[in-house]
Amino acid sequence: MGVVILVCLLATACSEAESGGPGEDEKPRRAPADQETVPWDYVALGDSLAAGVGAERGYVDRYAAHLRDDTGARVRVSNFGVGGQTSSELLDALRGDESLRRAIEGAEVVTFNIGINDLGHAGAAYEEGTCGGEDGEECLREAVQAVKDNWDAIATELLDLRSTGDTIIRTPGLGYTPRAEDDLEHYVSEVNRHIASTTRSKDVPHVAIPAGEIGMSPDGVHPNDAGYATIAARLRGLGFAPLHPR
Repeated sequence: MGVVILVCLLATACSEAESGGPGEDEKPRRAPADQETVPWDYVALGDSLAAGVGAERGYVDRYAAHLRDDTGARVRVSNFGVGGQTSSELLDALRGDESLRRAIEGAEVVTFNIGINDLGHAGAAYEEGTCGGEDGEECLREAVQAVKDNWDAIATELLDLRSTGDTIIRTPGLGYTPRAEDDLEHYVSEVNRHIASTTRSKDVPHVAIPAGEIGMSPDGVHPNDAGYATIAARLRGLGFAPLHPR
């Protein structure tokens, strides 16, 4: 079957999500009642996972709820997630979309995920036998290199607009780590290792979440409510430094 989830990532139809049950969304750590309420602008960037496709509530809205519950802040969300967005497209937006740049410059919280569609396009070409190269995997290598280069550039652009010293900047990397056939899994692993290295070097807290650890919607591509709850909970587990606690 080849790189099953990588190919499925190209699906455009999004089925109604299954309802998420209790679990990682529960038991919020409420901020003290006497704590001063402050306004925070939260900008979310990424593909359909940031947009929350496949469920009633995506990880962005759930993470915003954790911010409110745990810090007492008044959180206003600006979700710039775009279904099907690639890492090149996000980088272009960061460099050329002035409204997006202004939103980031004014944000106290930024999250981003990107790259899974790059791998999905390459996975489809591999399945169709049009990937190129003597081994039929050239497009996979090119996609991996593009994601790595773009991730570095995206992180640089973000940190030119906001600093980890005064902004909560978090990422779940690709959103989740897609499954791949054993002989192709090393491509996904290479991307994940690079994301971990880049975020570590730039002091951006990061979590990588295997597909097997999240619930999926019927389309087999996007998380369901429980899956998005897991992503939000993992981001919550990174804490809210440098803004909370003071």
